[in-house]
Amino acid sequence: MARFTVRESPPLRGEVRIGTSKNAVLPIMAAALLTKEEVRIKSPPQLSDVHTLLEVLRDCGCETETQEGQLLLRAGTIGSPGGYECMRRMRASVLVMGPLLAREGQAQVTLPGGCAIGQRPIDQHLKGMAALGAEISMEHGGVLLRGRLHGATIYLDMPSVGATENLMMAACLADGTTRIENAAKEPEIVDLAMCLCEMGGHVSGAGTSTLTIEGVKTMHGTQYTPITDRIEAGTMACAAALTGGDLLLTGARSDHLRALLFKLTEAGVHAADTPEGLRVRGRAQHPMEIRTMAYPGFPTDLQAPMMVLCCQTPGTSVFLETIFENRYMHAAELARMGARIRVEDRVAIVEGVKALTGAQVRATDLRAGASLLLAGLCAQGETLVEDDGGHIDRGYERIEEKLRAVGADINRVREKAPGYSEF
Repeated sequence: MARFTVRESPPLRGEVRIGTSKNAVLPIMAAALLTKEEVRIKSPPQLSDVHTLLEVLRDCGCETETQEGQLLLRAGTIGSPGGYECMRRMRASVLVMGPLLAREGQAQVTLPGGCAIGQRPIDQHLKGMAALGAEISMEHGGVLLRGRLHGATIYLDMPSVGATENLMMAACLADGTTRIENAAKEPEIVDLAMCLCEMGGHVSGAGTSTLTIEGVKTMHGTQYTPITDRIEAGTMACAAALTGGDLLLTGARSDHLRALLFKLTEAGVHAADTPEGLRVRGRAQHPMEIRTMAYPGFPTDLQAPMMVLCCQTPGTSVFLETIFENRYMHAAELARMGARIRVEDRVAIVEGVKALTGAQVRATDLRAGASLLLAGLCAQGETLVEDDGGHIDRGYERIEEKLRAVGADINRVREKAPGYSEF
């Protein structure tokens, strides 16, 4: 779908405006199915994942429109999506399950796809829906849920972000009070809860391990501005540290990036809050030990960019990936560029080298693709990043333009991914 050429670049300097969070806007889009009234989302990111979910919402009967930088969603008469391909392409498509079931008493969804970074079952979603009173059956490669939902106490075996979001939305229209224990705490969870409350829902405890949702009869429309993308901000912070640059990440929130900023500071990189956002400057000087964990721990989505940073940091860095079992696929591609990485099960040991060298590499998933672009910024010669799956455009809006504006030698030399154009 896309191909990028990257050459060794000078220290990146200037301002990068951080876009709206993909992982925040997708559940908020799904939440529009909870009401017949119009939901307006301000500054939606131009990402292929957003376009994919728009297709799913239209398939559910939701009307979509763009107007003056806003996404307008009107879910008057709705039903389960019939399109297999859109549901299969993106894991977040399963988020329509909860709103459909709660509002219509029935939801039929195809099992979702997404990046091939490991097992990502939806059993936590289904166990929670069953606790709320849904009858569940598997048929024709999908899931059929039926029933009038009622409040319940739900314990999640793991703090799944998607399951927390799906169950929180479903519980908004359930009879009685629902309590979700061991809930995810990510900023995107808090953002969804705030949006649901503005739509007339009663959600408390967001940002803690216990959520309480008091069901209401109906919900109404709203206009909402989602948070900025902490993963894009973290990726750009790594780009600054990798090149020894000085970047102002406008709109970035340091309170969403504590784990990353602690690690960058330990490595000798300077990071400071400003009225406009986050300023990151300097080059990493010391190796790191990183263990990915659920929020507020170190985010798995920033493991790949940080590994690139460690490839050129003196000493031995150690990574432990606890979230996904197959998230080191970028290590083999970085090795083609001269990186010294040894992977043993969920542990990766990185020996810093003086210089990487340009090579032809392949984006295996979204965050791996972005990390290879970063690697090209500090590699001698030219790096060609092949992204036949269109992974990078799923989560980074015009990343090559943003990097080029602050001094990177990067170009897109093949067509954009489907859905890359404006809404």
